[in-house]
Amino acid sequence: MGWIEANLESIRALQIRQLLTQAVTLGIILSSALMIWKGLMCITGSESPVVVVLSESMEPGFQRGDILFLHMSNDPIRAGEIVVYNIKGRSIPIVHRVVEVHQRQATGELDILTKGDNNREDDRTGLLYSPGQLWLQQHHIMGRAVGFLPYVGYFTIIMTDMPILKYVLIGSLALLVITSKE
Repeated sequence: MGWIEANLESIRALQIRQLLTQAVTLGIILSSALMIWKGLMCITGSESPVVVVLSESMEPGFQRGDILFLHMSNDPIRAGEIVVYNIKGRSIPIVHRVVEVHQRQATGELDILTKGDNNREDDRTGLLYSPGQLWLQQHHIMGRAVGFLPYVGYFTIIMTDMPILKYVLIGSLALLVITSKE
């Protein structure tokens, strides 16, 4: 409790001007992070330029906790590429390898089938697609994996698994910014 009391005393000791300065600084930090994210979205052409691998389905290529960097170009999707896709009704995107691509002659649209490297069945048979869905289309694809950082995403997984930790960390960082005297 001594740490909390000391910080509360520090907050009381701040003058209004300092408090406003710290609040503006916190706002600048948050808006800078948002601008960086939006900038990455524009540069990569992906709605989510960075994702974390959440399961073991892509082992040994990608481990749980790896961070993937995505890029979306106009080039057609090819078999063998690792893509991240999102299915209607699922809140979490899926990272899997493209195993089949078929182009419809009438429309030119692509039918895409994916599979996790560590899975026995493709995603259609493994029931990862929506009920009745046999193929992915281009609009399901969020991006192609172009790079990764091993295990760096475990922090995100821990924060998702234990939400109270996320709120404690965010609150502590906000308190640190507000009570900083510089």
